Amino acid sequence: MSQDTTTQDITGRAPLTGRIALVAGATRGAGRALAVELGRLGATVYVTGRTTRTRASEIGRTTETIEETGELVTAADGTGIAVPTDHLDEGQVRALVGRIEREQERLDVLVNDLWGGEHLLVKSVFGKKSWETPLADGLRILELGVRSHVITAALALPLLVRSDAPLHVEVTDGTAASNRRYRENLFYDLAKNAPIRIAFGLGEELAQYGGTAVAVTPGFMRSEQMLAHFGVSEENWRDAVAREPAFAVAESPHYLARGVAALAADPDRAARWNKKSASSADLAKAYGVRDVDGSRPDAWAYFEDTRYGGKDGSADDYR
Repeated sequence: MSQDTTTQDITGRAPLTGRIALVAGATRGAGRALAVELGRLGATVYVTGRTTRTRASEIGRTTETIEETGELVTAADGTGIAVPTDHLDEGQVRALVGRIEREQERLDVLVNDLWGGEHLLVKSVFGKKSWETPLADGLRILELGVRSHVITAALALPLLVRSDAPLHVEVTDGTAASNRRYRENLFYDLAKNAPIRIAFGLGEELAQYGGTAVAVTPGFMRSEQMLAHFGVSEENWRDAVAREPAFAVAESPHYLARGVAALAADPDRAARWNKKSASSADLAKAYGVRDVDGSRPDAWAYFEDTRYGGKDGSADDYR
């Protein structure tokens, strides 16, 4: 099945028209793009996050808000509904699920894109042994990257299984294959491998409902925070390649999002993806989607071949 994000079904409708999605962790980055691309295919998308127009999360960025994400979904021809939610607060998640149940009576797509731990990585993870990481920071990484996912899945799945074809998507960093290598630090390694196992386990449980659970990962993603880190914008992002040559293989958040949206519209997705992990490049190859600049980057193949495999090649060779 090859399609792009403008595909319509035989009735002329967008293929996700009438479908109800929840993108948990949609304030920025992949989560925002996932919500927008699901909306572009006609879905009603509930979007959650902690940063609003009046309150910032611990990340400290005020330049993106969950209300803005909801508006972007609607502007893309979906229906965006912003619900500020801290997914570590069980009461807030119960209230969110209860609202979706009252308003829609079911849930078809659940995307767990919860994270928000980037601010802990530079000072507490990268270049440090695990015992050098402040314990409070390490445990916070596990709360943000694992506990939030488990809470959300546990409370939303009873509603999700009412769908005729439930889809659960876990967003992480790395595929099962790429994450066979140690991810620098115990806390980070656990946080980024756990969603892969969550998708595997929930895929086993959802199978009897005709459901699909899959773990997905972007490559070297040009998120708002990554662009800010390099002091560039989406318009001039290649200016950062002089500082970091690997950035030449970077992708926009919409690359992964377009692949996931195509997967959500795929009637054969359970047979193809249940219990598996996939990169943005894997999904692009399967569904024929491309990034916003028309390219099809494969960052994980680039790193596997050049960083670990010793092969010669530039990042541009993997676009």
